[in-house]
Amino acid sequence: MEYDYAFEMATSNIRYGWGTTRELGMDLADMGIKRVMVLTDPNLSKLPPVETVLDSLSKQNIEYRLFDQVRVEPTDGSLQKAIEFARSETFDGFVAVGGGSTIDTAKVANLYYTYPPDDFLDYVNAPIGKGIPVPGNLKPLFAVPTTAGTGSETTGVAIFDYEQMHAKTGIANRRLKPTLGIVDPENTRTMPPMVAACTGLDVLTHAIESFTAMPYTRRPRPERPSLRPAYQGSNPISDIWSLQALRMLSGNLIKAVEDPSNDEARGTMLLAASFAGIGFGNAGVTLPHGMSYPVSGMVKGYTPRDYPQDHPIVPHGMAVVLNAPAAFRFTAPACPEKHLQAAEALGADISGAKPQDAGKILSERIIEIMKQLDLPNGLSGIGYSRKDIPRLVEGTLPQHRVIKLSPRAVGAEELAQIFEDAMVYW
Repeated sequence: MEYDYAFEMATSNIRYGWGTTRELGMDLADMGIKRVMVLTDPNLSKLPPVETVLDSLSKQNIEYRLFDQVRVEPTDGSLQKAIEFARSETFDGFVAVGGGSTIDTAKVANLYYTYPPDDFLDYVNAPIGKGIPVPGNLKPLFAVPTTAGTGSETTGVAIFDYEQMHAKTGIANRRLKPTLGIVDPENTRTMPPMVAACTGLDVLTHAIESFTAMPYTRRPRPERPSLRPAYQGSNPISDIWSLQALRMLSGNLIKAVEDPSNDEARGTMLLAASFAGIGFGNAGVTLPHGMSYPVSGMVKGYTPRDYPQDHPIVPHGMAVVLNAPAAFRFTAPACPEKHLQAAEALGADISGAKPQDAGKILSERIIEIMKQLDLPNGLSGIGYSRKDIPRLVEGTLPQHRVIKLSPRAVGAEELAQIFEDAMVYW
């Protein structure tokens, strides 16, 4: 097998600044866009960020239709509703106002509106779907994030629950990237504390996973440049963005959760989310994310505070970070120096640390942050037990796109042990 020798850097354009949401209508008008589909969720539709977006469109005489039925943690069923809404009308572009769930839903609606497939699973990542590449350029998509976590405004990835398998999967292609991400700290003021915590922990895991992922030079070389995946493995450019995201998060995550009025902390966290998005959007994520998909998909009755109470849910950032300490203890022997660098960026003291200590130091620092944010104590804290491990492993194994980027090879036996270690942390 020949290994790759190149990586690509691809990301959306980003505009950061207080009040930049009010510029959206002018951006669309300058591009000649006359009619858009605006996507958001039922709760956010009543809050200032959506009001600001719709006002900016009206001032520029841009017609819009509001779809406010985005599901937090989308499913294939909820995506189909957005697709049907899009296909029922004619649109020049799409606007997403919300967290990763909304932005990902908009990416999928745009794709299936512009290039309708024969079957829903055609574009979905293999082995669950066929993984057919996106045929061409999509309609302009403008993303206005209201949570400081997913970094979806920078990436060509959309994630959802595939209900039939009770597991998460997604669609990944550079052409899904938003045209512009409007990163406006004013829009995060409506985030409740647990939402701020979970989305912030998604930033944390994005950054560590991409920084410690298998190097791009260990990935098989594609036959053509166009077949080079969005998730390429760790590389020198992604490393810079990921490590800086951790440094920004270290001094601001706790502040942003504990004091929603701390504009500086919330603004920095929003920018850190975009930084981490640029990092993982090109390097990829690994075991904590791969393991999180069945954790979210198999949820029994858990509903955290500050989230919708109409259906059981394990928020994405929570599902990921609950696996993270155990996963990083496992991956640390493959690249201990990088695990120690990540721990140091998060504020851990690594003076005198030995390579064999890397996994312990990093995992203990993450657990310390989890405790400060009042997260559940491992997977047992959200209703899982050791008897669930076989199904959790079964739901993780199909996540080839991410678990194959683990710097240390992993199979069913190793995953079972990591899930065992993730049941209780303190």
